[in-house]
Amino acid sequence: MKKTAVLMYPSFSEYEISVALSVLGQAGKEVVTVSDTDDPVVGEACFACLPDATYDEINPDDFDSVLLPGMMQLLPEETEAKCVAFLRAMGERENLIGAVSLSPYLLAKAGLLEGRLYTVGMYEEDMDEMGVFDKANLVKEPVVEDGLLITAVGSGFVGFGLAFGRALGLSFDGTWYE
Repeated sequence: MKKTAVLMYPSFSEYEISVALSVLGQAGKEVVTVSDTDDPVVGEACFACLPDATYDEINPDDFDSVLLPGMMQLLPEETEAKCVAFLRAMGERENLIGAVSLSPYLLAKAGLLEGRLYTVGMYEEDMDEMGVFDKANLVKEPVVEDGLLITAVGSGFVGFGLAFGRALGLSFDGTWYE
C-alpha cells in the first residue's frame, strides 16, 4: 500500500489534521512526515515534531496522497520554494491532495488549484494581495472536494479528515468524531 505524506512547516496547525491522522491510523495507512529540514519543526501549539524525512529524501512514487496542515503564517521563502516543488511533483502523479486553512495557498503557488474548486481559510482581501488565487473557483464552504483535491477552512477539520479517508477508500469508523 502506498503512503501518505504529511507536510510539516513552521507554525503548522496540529489540530487541523488531527481527524485526518486518526482516520489514517484507524485504517493502518502508513504516514511519513516530511519537511525541508531534519530538525524539529515547531507547530502552532508549540509542539516540536521531528520529521521522518526531508523533501529530498523521499520518492514521490511511494505515495498516493499528501496532507497539508494549516499554518499560522506564510512560510520563509526557501521553505516555501521546497514545499511548492514537492507539491508540483506530487500533483503530477495524480495523488490525492488535502489542504486545510491557509495551506491551499501553497497549492495555488504550485499551480494545483488551476481550474479546480477550492476553499481557503483567509480573507478575500488577503487573497487579492497574494495574486495567486483564481477567485472564480473559490467556494465558501467548510470543505470542498474536486476530484483528487480536498480543501477546507480550519473549522471544517472534522469533515476534512473524514473526506480525506473516504477519498482514499479507507475503512474507518467515522462515528468516533461525532
